[in-house]
Amino acid sequence: MRLALASPPIPPSLDQGLKCLEEMVKEAALQEADLICFPESYLPGYPGMGYSAGDRSEEALKNALETVQKTALENGIAVIIPMDWHTPEGLRNLAFVIDSDGKISGYQTKNQLDPSEDDIWIPGTERQLFEVKGVKFGITICHEGFRYPESVRWAAQNGAKIVFHPHFSSSSEHVKLSEWGSATSPYYEKAMMMRSIENTIYFASINYASEFQESATSLINPDGSCFGYQEYGKPGLFVADINPELATGYLAHRFKKWLYPQAVIIQKSASHKI
Repeated sequence: MRLALASPPIPPSLDQGLKCLEEMVKEAALQEADLICFPESYLPGYPGMGYSAGDRSEEALKNALETVQKTALENGIAVIIPMDWHTPEGLRNLAFVIDSDGKISGYQTKNQLDPSEDDIWIPGTERQLFEVKGVKFGITICHEGFRYPESVRWAAQNGAKIVFHPHFSSSSEHVKLSEWGSATSPYYEKAMMMRSIENTIYFASINYASEFQESATSLINPDGSCFGYQEYGKPGLFVADINPELATGYLAHRFKKWLYPQAVIIQKSASHKI
């Protein structure tokens, strides 16, 4: 299976984001990729970047999704497109999976929000597996993939060969990274390795290209080693062939969940001696 992990620049507008998406999807198709994945909240763009209310409207986002469907169909490639999405309950952060025929096969919501996001989105409540060309995969979005390994473990236990991890990280201290996985770098790339090796599956983490990004768009092998990554600060595609047979899920399937039943809290008096 050939993957294309997209590291676009942070889009200045929804329209520009779509134009960049169309270019990257076309390039991925020319490189014969089966699937391309974009970073977190790519459409209309990560919140707080000054996007207009029009770009964030329900109508604009629905039209944008239809454009992505058309682009996937025209180029014959599956697309994972993270978006903000209006629902009756509120605004959600999610990722749609669009098949190469332009049809939506489903979506994965961000279920564990970073505390700073509590006033931006409402959390989702369900997990889903997807399949492209016979390869099962899951999706975990940013914070939940970095901080809540259960989201990846669930996918691996249910047959996923790879988990895609759209995210956004950028340094407020204007620090530029130069070495992948460095001991002095933020923990993000180390977490990518753990999500892979603790489940024995591939882990694909996708970030925007920015001057001060805190993690690279990276592909991690089932043994926890780095397959490769997109150069820091350089927009473009990281294209790679994976062998699903290597993603055995061995360690995930050995997990004995019955050893961790729902906790029973026993209240003891202050005078109780252990």
